[in-house]
Amino acid sequence: MSERIAFLFAGQGAQVVGMGKDLAEASPAVAALYRQADALLGRSLSGISFEGPEEELTRTANCQPALYVHGLACLEVLRSEVPDLVPVTTAGLSLGEFTAHAAAGTFSFEAGLSLVAQRAAFMQEACEATTGAMAALIGADEESARKLAAAFDVDVANFNCPGQIVLSGEAPRIAAAVEAAKDYNIRRATPLKVAGAYHSRLMASAADKLGAVLATTEIGEPRCTVIANVNAQPVSGADAIRATLREQVTGSVRWTETLERLIDEVKIDRFIEFGPGGVLAGLLNRTRKGTPILSITDIASAKAAAEALKG
Repeated sequence: MSERIAFLFAGQGAQVVGMGKDLAEASPAVAALYRQADALLGRSLSGISFEGPEEELTRTANCQPALYVHGLACLEVLRSEVPDLVPVTTAGLSLGEFTAHAAAGTFSFEAGLSLVAQRAAFMQEACEATTGAMAALIGADEESARKLAAAFDVDVANFNCPGQIVLSGEAPRIAAAVEAAKDYNIRRATPLKVAGAYHSRLMASAADKLGAVLATTEIGEPRCTVIANVNAQPVSGADAIRATLREQVTGSVRWTETLERLIDEVKIDRFIEFGPGGVLAGLLNRTRKGTPILSITDIASAKAAAEALKG
């Protein structure tokens, strides 16, 4: 294929009950992935993904591994239709960075799932040990968001797309920042329904525990470029990969910068999103309207994407 293609993988919040069910029914390889995941985790991740209930799927400990497996299941189906599909680069939003590394061959499916499951457990523990909250700033630029964060001693968690930045930190401080947002020329600040303060200093215990696990995980050289969340830069080498995956638990997700780099510097012609809901397609459209992207979430969208790529 002559097109320069980037794979994008969804992060926590994109999950939906039923995800992966039709993929597993149509593809023996995907069914095997889910059986492998269930066996490794010692619980029915497939059942939670396919049937819910929603509250169970939404729990961090289930949601992150469910999205990891689903992203790779979508990729498995697309590759069965388009075997010569090779990306120039991969990237993922927060949790999706782990899926991006697995897709690039940095670590095996099993090693990645183990990492993700432990990351999720560590983050859930950190949420339960702290009183954290997050808020979305609409109509904010980086300067105004950073000034607001500094004034209320909270962290900037996500740069999702132009005009959409997320703050994270102690719940009373986030509430005060929401109230003051208009004083910083931010159009609107909206509290988010989340379990805790992701991508903030309140996740430091989770980052430390994950770092210890990463230190003993076999990390290979990615087969294609992988972009790290924390700096929107390509990452390679086992030590650097371990460091960026650890740092992103408390660091900012620089997603806008990631997309801009892929469009302007890497010269990506087309993006392919793997994960439910088309969330990343929406962020890409708000970052650079009209950029070609295919979103794959089920069998129908995988087949449609395959036809578009072959055409």
